[in-house]
Amino acid sequence: MGKFSIKDLEQLTGIKAHTLRIWEQRYNFIKPQRTETNIRHYCDEDLKLILNISLLKDRGYKISKLADMSPVDLMAEVAQVTEKVLEFPDQISALTLAMIDIDEDRFERIMSNNILRHGFEKTMVNIIYPFLNRVGILWQTGSINPAQEHFITNLIRQKIIVAIDGFTGKRKDDARKFLLFLPEGELHEISLLFAWYLAKSAGHKVVYLGQSLPFVDLQEVYKTHEPEFIFTILTYVPEESTQAYMDKLSGTFPNCNILITGYQVVGNEFRSNANVRILQNFNDFINLLKTV
Repeated sequence: MGKFSIKDLEQLTGIKAHTLRIWEQRYNFIKPQRTETNIRHYCDEDLKLILNISLLKDRGYKISKLADMSPVDLMAEVAQVTEKVLEFPDQISALTLAMIDIDEDRFERIMSNNILRHGFEKTMVNIIYPFLNRVGILWQTGSINPAQEHFITNLIRQKIIVAIDGFTGKRKDDARKFLLFLPEGELHEISLLFAWYLAKSAGHKVVYLGQSLPFVDLQEVYKTHEPEFIFTILTYVPEESTQAYMDKLSGTFPNCNILITGYQVVGNEFRSNANVRILQNFNDFINLLKTV
């Protein structure tokens, strides 16, 4: 069971801590437990309740009315709203609830509705990635367990693979070749799979090598395919340091454009290499694909 501070709830729901305290006193619909030092903490049910209330409140429901509704009635109302109203923050909250409850049917409805309205690419960029950032916060605070995280990330992974397999567009006459891989020790491939989808949908060729690839194998594949672009993601610090790994990529493949993104490089300053480009987000990659 998750254990949340009032600051955790503020981050996850967008409701200010002082507002939550007022709601506790005035409406009494959440009853936090307290530590021996009198610090509030909240459970999974509290988080779900506040997420539901936050979502409905943003849709114009009065807090006094919501306070009188049972948790079951709140959930039913939220289910109706999220299937009709497809604004991005609402969908992110709905996905959070689906993850906490390990509710695959709800996940499928949310994804289907949004893909139908916005398309797969916009759904990923505007809903799934902000949602995964929220998952990261929940993971760091110990608010979700491995089963919940694995459940939702595996469903998202499956959706991307289906989208890749289902793409029927034509390859460009002047298509470039992209080699995609994760360095040794890097196992989270959702972003790499999405890069595969984006490059393929833009009409380019993709050599997909997946997770935790030894550098020597990368060199061998490069000799065979000679791609114009190598794309990778650095979430963890490589053994030789992030800068050293970037330098190694640059020096080993001097005639290739190296594209790097991930937690270890985004927003940080590194010694520049002429053939290395740091992508701050997926919009950078999408824009690049339009120019090559």
